Amino acid sequence: MRAVLFDMDGVLVDSEDYWVRFEREEILPAAVPHADVDLAEISGMNYREIYDYLEDEYGTEITREEFVDRFAATAEEIYGERVTLLDGLGDLLGELDDRDASTALVSSSPHDWIGVVLERFDLEGEFDRVISADDIDAASKPAPDVFEFAADELGVAAEDCVVVEDSENGIAAGARAGASVVAYRIDAHGDIDRSPADTVVDSPAALREGVLERIE
Repeated sequence: MRAVLFDMDGVLVDSEDYWVRFEREEILPAAVPHADVDLAEISGMNYREIYDYLEDEYGTEITREEFVDRFAATAEEIYGERVTLLDGLGDLLGELDDRDASTALVSSSPHDWIGVVLERFDLEGEFDRVISADDIDAASKPAPDVFEFAADELGVAAEDCVVVEDSENGIAAGARAGASVVAYRIDAHGDIDRSPADTVVDSPAALREGVLERIE
């Protein structure tokens, strides 16, 4: 393996704890009050695609503009004030650099949200590429497109990449891209299907070991 593609939400920062609460308690009751939506259905999706999905599958009762505004306001608070960084991330990135492994941050979040995280935790310039699903005109996770695009940006085959993901859709996307997938188990997602992953880890130390053992 020659490159590592890190998801942001739930992996690099513990934002999924906050997003799950927001989606369960605020946005889904407002958008689809008549439906019982499993959060695994929308995990890992770009928030604009979440609206499209909800509209297509259930019919929504708020406008796209209101939906987007609520997400944007919540994102400012979550990334700017609440999240914490994955323990040992700086050391892991340093070890990957020592092994000449390329790295990319690959997220369904838009670049302005990603930028808040990079600036707040002094991570600007720490990844070889920073990629948002907004960068490509293709389907969001669980489709493999964003990981295939990231691999191409790094100049490697997707099959030569390690994908680190926490969500069911993200794990599936990495596997469909042909990458080796390290699934990071977090409480926010509960008992989701992690079977497409090559390995499942549940701590920052185990994540580090799971990644490094796959890098030549």
